[in-house]
Amino acid sequence: MEILRTICLLILAVVHADRATYDKYQVRRVVPESQEQLEVLRDLEKNSNGLSFWVGPSRVQKAVDIMVPPHMLPQFDEIMASLNLRSEVYIKNVQHLIDTERPKVRPRADFGWTDYYSLDAIYAWLDSLVETYPEVLIPITVGRTYEGRQIRGVKLSFKEGNRGVILEGGIHAREWISPATVTYILNKLLTSQDPVMQDLVQSFDYYVFPSVNPDGYVYTHTTDRMWRKTRSQGGNRCFGADANRNFDFHWLEIGASSSPCSDTYAGSAPFSEIETRVLSEYLTSIADQFDAYLTFHSYSQLLLFPYGHNNDNVSNYDELLALGQAAVSALANNNGTQYAVGNIYSTIYPTSGVSMDWVRGVFNTPYTYSWELRDKGNHGFLLPADQIIDTAEETLVSLIVILRHAKEKLGRN
Repeated sequence: MEILRTICLLILAVVHADRATYDKYQVRRVVPESQEQLEVLRDLEKNSNGLSFWVGPSRVQKAVDIMVPPHMLPQFDEIMASLNLRSEVYIKNVQHLIDTERPKVRPRADFGWTDYYSLDAIYAWLDSLVETYPEVLIPITVGRTYEGRQIRGVKLSFKEGNRGVILEGGIHAREWISPATVTYILNKLLTSQDPVMQDLVQSFDYYVFPSVNPDGYVYTHTTDRMWRKTRSQGGNRCFGADANRNFDFHWLEIGASSSPCSDTYAGSAPFSEIETRVLSEYLTSIADQFDAYLTFHSYSQLLLFPYGHNNDNVSNYDELLALGQAAVSALANNNGTQYAVGNIYSTIYPTSGVSMDWVRGVFNTPYTYSWELRDKGNHGFLLPADQIIDTAEETLVSLIVILRHAKEKLGRN
């Protein structure tokens, strides 16, 4: 049976081996000004037929970003005109951004943060860290993906008895800045000579997972740069599910799709995706050991906390809001980058089945945040590699604010 499955996967790989191109695809920004306009945009998202919603419709006066194929531009313009909606060309040619995202001259040697790296390169770097810092780093393999890849990370621990911090990256495959930022933070945790950083490293254990959707991440490098989901095949013509809609917390309640072809397809059931299932099992096994769950996404420049399924306040809402505001204020001091703060539901859009909400809802983990990293749409998911370091460094500044507060609040030595 395993041999048959492997053969099927090889056949599928050949069938889908041609690299997707996005020449003359445009990203249009639309701002609905009425409930009627909003509902039409929601219907378009449900039955997109080739449109890709980079930022979906959530509420009146909230911008919606839609990638439109060139052959659909006249039809799209007609629809917008019929709704009396103005659409702004935010990205003129998506393929141009893909072609210029990475440096023309690629680094030849050491792993670094001037380029985006493949999964194999990230894993090789993790191996090199474990070899270099064997006293404080322990390799972790959470499980294997649908296509058989390992979901890997490391545990960084300088002393016994520390409470833990989870760093989750890459759950959405096309958001390359996420694994890049997570690896940058891990490197700083290991190498920084700053006394504040060294104190935080001594005060917590860190469980770091740069890419929890390895199949999807590899697919963005080999075949389709704009792929978002996992790569499971469930007996229909569309592949994968949105791993960040697949967790068993208000699953498929709002802001997720039951259509297998949708980018926000929640899967056939909670934890239908092996990636989310094995990650949830691992987190459950250490649930009594961590107090912070921090996830990294792009784009929009937001710092989010639970919940997404409704606008009810979590028990420490005021604390999370005030702390988040302090964190983004520090972030802005670094490069001037402006972030907004709030719960998922009111700040970005209603949604359910996301990893951070599951952690908070199931384990009552007190400090759960999700960064929507740079930018605000000029590059979207295709942030140039020359912005990696600035993005990661300012994110680290905000992370330090959160962890220093958590340390003080939890009475860590």
